[in-house]
Amino acid sequence: MAVEELQSIIKRCQILEERDFKEEDFGLFQVAGQRCIDEGHIDQLLEIIQNEKNKVIIKHMGWNLVGPIVRCLLWNNKEDDKRKYFLMLDLLIKLCNPKELLLGLLELIEEPSGKQISQIILLLLQPLRTVIQKLHSNKAYSVGLALSTIWSQLSLLPVPYSKEQMQTDNYGLCQCCKALIEFCKPFVEEVIGDKENSLENEKLKDELLKFCFKSLKCPLLTAQFLEQSEAGNDPLRCFASEIIGILSTIGHPFPKMIFNHGRKKRIWNYLEFEEEEDKQLADSMASLAYLVFVQGISIDQLPMVLSPSYLLQFNMGHIEVFLQRTEESVFSKGLDLLENGLVRIEDNNLLHHYLEIKTFLTVPQGLVKVMTLCPVEILRKKSLAMLQLYINKLDSQGKYTLFRCLLNTSNHSGVEAFIIQNIKNQIDISLKTGIWTELGKIKNNFLKPLHTGLNMSKAHYEAEIKNNQENSQEVQKSKDLCSITVGGEDLPNMPPEMQLKVLYSALFTFDLIESVLARVEELIEIKRSTSEENTGIK
Repeated sequence: MAVEELQSIIKRCQILEERDFKEEDFGLFQVAGQRCIDEGHIDQLLEIIQNEKNKVIIKHMGWNLVGPIVRCLLWNNKEDDKRKYFLMLDLLIKLCNPKELLLGLLELIEEPSGKQISQIILLLLQPLRTVIQKLHSNKAYSVGLALSTIWSQLSLLPVPYSKEQMQTDNYGLCQCCKALIEFCKPFVEEVIGDKENSLENEKLKDELLKFCFKSLKCPLLTAQFLEQSEAGNDPLRCFASEIIGILSTIGHPFPKMIFNHGRKKRIWNYLEFEEEEDKQLADSMASLAYLVFVQGISIDQLPMVLSPSYLLQFNMGHIEVFLQRTEESVFSKGLDLLENGLVRIEDNNLLHHYLEIKTFLTVPQGLVKVMTLCPVEILRKKSLAMLQLYINKLDSQGKYTLFRCLLNTSNHSGVEAFIIQNIKNQIDISLKTGIWTELGKIKNNFLKPLHTGLNMSKAHYEAEIKNNQENSQEVQKSKDLCSITVGGEDLPNMPPEMQLKVLYSALFTFDLIESVLARVEELIEIKRSTSEENTGIK
């Protein structure tokens, strides 16, 4: 019955011109075709599609059959039936109007959820590419629409984190990433093959660029990668390498992009894109920096003359982006990127003026948050280790600037104890190193003047005490002259007994200072004698 109904509709439409097809005809054709599929009349439907006389009808109405055929391909397990469905799909892709097909295929990609997302994407990527390549206008827009639709669906899939998850690939994300690269290849080749650099070509280049940025954010921002020794078996790493390769191929080598991202004056001319999607771009650039500097993907493209301090300065903004995220797989990359930058710098060689750059203070504050709030012990310990490594790289002034900042902002007793211990360590190091090399200056500029000052002060106060004791009556008479003024107001006069007590207290303080001074000179003499003996042995 369904076959006869479909043939009746086709017979009536065969005598009509294309422009005379009515909306009612489209609806009747779709319903009858759907019934043929539901009732299993696959062979008859295939004959109708293959019939040359029906070519015009199929061109304008056949795209309505794509959805039912695709659903049968997903759910029908009979190999012979699936072969026939594939043949029908190929014929429809070849014969139907590409504009209607494009919209129909994208609607099909948007429908599913869960594991079905990857199944339908893998099924339709090749037909979708064929349809787009048949378009004579707005190809760049169509590529962008397709990539955006696919990416939106893929972003719903969980990212595999272990080798086992990558191998099983239960949700098909890894397979889709590989297939997406194949989908993009002809359009990338079209971009580089257009020597005239037409406006449509520039638009196509822009759509590919946006897709690369989206891919850097999802899935690559959260993706975990296998060890370098297993890099060849890591599908997500291969995907990352291909994405970076596309960027370079279409005229956007990553050194030009990442070294100019965030600057007010750029040589990379995609300012409009940055302003529109700044947050997404920040995530994408951070992901790109991690892939290059930590994973070493295409790192050979970087200039070899860049100093370690400059590379650290450049990456601090990306590290901050990572540390602001809550996903463990993301902020752990920030720790790795920070370590990668710090190990290149010698201890005490990171100049304090770098702390005038905002990120050089916000990054250690981010480390403190991970240290105190992260539920994963291994990440808390690594954050602590990175903070200590960061401190070690700063020069002395930079260390104390950072100490003051963290003491003022941490509000955590454990962090405060950590900073205080670092301050003590710095003092010990200074005593062990800096003082002994400056003994001459210390003696002449500090110890000798201190001796002279102590002797003069002691003599003065001893004379005052003696005078007070010998002539208490004179002291009593002159008590009105012994007054203290603070802020322009006179304080009550000090009685003679109190004056004498203060004088003795001052003299006692001078004795203490003289005792410490004698001990310091004793240590200096021991150090000098030891040095002379060692020199004599040599």
